[in-house]
Amino acid sequence: MELDTRLTEVTRKNIEPPQYWKRFKKQKTLHLFVGLGMIFLLVFAYTPMFGIIMAFKQYSISTGIKGIFTSEWVGMKHFEEFVNDYQFGTIVRNTLVLSFLKIIFAFPAPILLAILLNEVKNMRFKRFVQTISYLPHFISWVVVVGIAFTFLSADVGMVNKALLGLGLIDNPLDILTNPNYFWGLAVGSAVWKEMGWWTIIFLAAIAGINPVLYEAAQIDGAGRLSRIRHITFPGMKGTIVVVLILTIGSILGGGLVGSNFEQAFLFGNSINNPTSQIVQTYAFNVGLRDGRFSYAAAIDLIQSVISVFLIFSSNYIAKRTSGSSLF
Repeated sequence: MELDTRLTEVTRKNIEPPQYWKRFKKQKTLHLFVGLGMIFLLVFAYTPMFGIIMAFKQYSISTGIKGIFTSEWVGMKHFEEFVNDYQFGTIVRNTLVLSFLKIIFAFPAPILLAILLNEVKNMRFKRFVQTISYLPHFISWVVVVGIAFTFLSADVGMVNKALLGLGLIDNPLDILTNPNYFWGLAVGSAVWKEMGWWTIIFLAAIAGINPVLYEAAQIDGAGRLSRIRHITFPGMKGTIVVVLILTIGSILGGGLVGSNFEQAFLFGNSINNPTSQIVQTYAFNVGLRDGRFSYAAAIDLIQSVISVFLIFSSNYIAKRTSGSSLF
């Protein structure tokens, strides 16, 4: 009898489809979306990584794709050339300064705005401010530069005309061409364009805080600033740490709060070049303008390796100090 029961169970298991297959069929729509995302990453993220080999070869575009593998092997030549380039110090300085200025000024801006919006009780006004603040995110940097030209140009800019009309300045300010103004221009435009978008993430973190904590604190006599300090800010800590780790990891790769490359490429010119030339624009110029694809690939590989190191190191430090981390 017992043997028959065991045989029946084995037969049933062989006939019935496995549980994971049933679950897969129920979630086929979700798996479709995941599969499309994996295909996208495979085609546009992983497949192009074969091109890294160009950084170690003397590649010429006339040899086509085949030349990536058949070109002359030159080892670390392009890496040494970049490090020994007379512009190396200036380029790295501009990249680091611009990114650190964004971390100092642009990164805290959405956190502060999220906290302020959370304290607003008028929901209609809150939605209006939130909508107005994140709309610039959808404006192209090309359009942003056009708007900046309209307002800040030394010849036809509305700001200079207003300042001259009020007698506050004697000569127009060359904000778009003076190297001394570029970093402030880049950080200010990044705050204006991206602050509202990142505020959405921090507002979502605040929404996850238990309202009972605020009620209990208010009953205990805690003021608004005390509730922000001891409830709101600690409740956002995990999200802040994750975004900060990603921001630090992108110091050389472009920056999360505003694209360093697009700003430097579009706002940059031959006059403000001493402060607007960064690693990305330099690699872009020597790669496409001069046709030195191997040299540009070496530069991009250097910044990618440094970015990975920064992500892992900042994640480790955050985990040890705050208990929150990206992974």
